[in-house]
Amino acid sequence: MASRALAALCLFFLLLSCSISSSTAALVKEQPLVLKYHNGALLKGNITVDLVWYGRFTPTQRSVIVDFVRSLAYARSPPPSAASWWRTTEKYKGGSSNLVVGRQALHEAYTLGKSLKDRHLRALAGKFNAAPGTITVVLTAADVAVDGFCMRCGSHGSYRPGSAFVWVGNSETQCPGQCAWPFHQPMYGPQTPPLVAPSGDVGADGMVINLATLLAGTVTNPFGSGYFQGPADAPLEAVSACTGIYGSGAYPGYPGQLLVDKVTGASYNAHGLGGRRFLLPAMWDPDTSACKTLV
Repeated sequence: MASRALAALCLFFLLLSCSISSSTAALVKEQPLVLKYHNGALLKGNITVDLVWYGRFTPTQRSVIVDFVRSLAYARSPPPSAASWWRTTEKYKGGSSNLVVGRQALHEAYTLGKSLKDRHLRALAGKFNAAPGTITVVLTAADVAVDGFCMRCGSHGSYRPGSAFVWVGNSETQCPGQCAWPFHQPMYGPQTPPLVAPSGDVGADGMVINLATLLAGTVTNPFGSGYFQGPADAPLEAVSACTGIYGSGAYPGYPGQLLVDKVTGASYNAHGLGGRRFLLPAMWDPDTSACKTLV
């Protein structure tokens, strides 16, 4: 369910071809964005996040992803922080969703090949036989093709009733203009210079953006009956409803005003564990019915 949570990215990049200036955008009165609650289950309380690494990732790439997930619960990072970004999920019904990294499995032998379909992703997620309330995240390496990769960049759903999973692929060599923007030039529209990735790895930092999007979508709409707008099989969720927005003043083709490291030139908007820096997308805030950014 909600397996096309990032399909809205395609619409965003089509809009780039008719990108408007920020001054013109300021003249248009923004309408409230409403994600209706459909009275279904949400994932709240303490949630274990198991990680399945399919294909070859460098230790640095793995540490970027693991540190990001841990940063969502790390309250001691200076503001703006990944933890403060995640706290917006507390405003959805049911209270907080506290994520803790659980088990990890490395599948570096490509036992299912290098061209996967959804059934393969579900099979990989099911290997942990995780308890209900756990989120199993399947991460595929840059040389692994997944059916429909460029149309969605990642997905979430369930591999059995009550068991949630997320898939995110490394898009460094597969549609990076669609799945790793703004760290790569966009696939469509004005070819503005890409931003410098905080970790120096475009693929890993692109995965962080998509993982952030899908984790938020998973806890607020895990089984297709939570918070979303539009059809249940292609919903706009907590973050996918705010596609392309990273800082204040964002408009199609421009991610918004961000923080920039004076030494490396890297762009970011969130601090994390161990001095990490991340670029995190806007999230829909139920209190204001608007997309909320950290900066």
